[in-house]
Amino acid sequence: MSSKNPFANIGFEDFRRLAADQNLTKYERIGFPNSYREGYEPAIFADICSKVLHLSAQDKKVLDIGPGCSDLPLMLIELCERQRHALTLVDNQEMLDLLPDTSTTRKVAALYPNCPELIELDKGSFDAILCYSVLHYVLVDTAFFRFLDTSLSLLAPGGQMLIGDIPNISKRKRFFASETGIRFHQEFMKTNDLPVVHFNQVEHDQIDDAVVMAIVQRARAQGFDAYVLPQHPSLPMANRREDILIHRP
Repeated sequence: MSSKNPFANIGFEDFRRLAADQNLTKYERIGFPNSYREGYEPAIFADICSKVLHLSAQDKKVLDIGPGCSDLPLMLIELCERQRHALTLVDNQEMLDLLPDTSTTRKVAALYPNCPELIELDKGSFDAILCYSVLHYVLVDTAFFRFLDTSLSLLAPGGQMLIGDIPNISKRKRFFASETGIRFHQEFMKTNDLPVVHFNQVEHDQIDDAVVMAIVQRARAQGFDAYVLPQHPSLPMANRREDILIHRP
């Protein structure tokens, strides 16, 4: 499947520009073509809540790393107000300015994890950490394991972290090598050509099975439970993306 995302391979500073661009939609500002998110975000949020169970509780402490400015953070802000959660949002200032200010929401303008005050003051205190559609930008912007290790240090006992919507190139290859994936490609691209798939080939600057499993192994080595989870089939990229759920016992 050769259709390319025009917002691929961008980073933190690029999102400052996107956030300020009045000509872009709320989905394009967070790096997605409209067709990838429009109409899907309620289902995406339901999938998130089905995995991060503390969101349905009350009086919890929640961190969202890179919330962006689409409807997802608005749903999270509304839920946290309703459930009396204390919510912290970390993103660039331009993106945070597009989100409402509420009495239960704290905004931190920073390239996470370069926010030492938050890291020091909130160590071991978050019941839920959400990092959705962000991991591939972490590879561009910051030290990969520093991002993970810092996040794990912020989890409270019993806390959960969802690293969601991970574009795993290995999962993508498996899908497009299957009969289902071939039909999907041909219908989407309106072609009889087969999708081009190369197994056992290193894809530079891409997340693959090795990266996903390394996250799971590193979290487990530090005393956390970690699991690779599928997305609900109704989600727009469930056939080529997956989630990692980390739990501090």
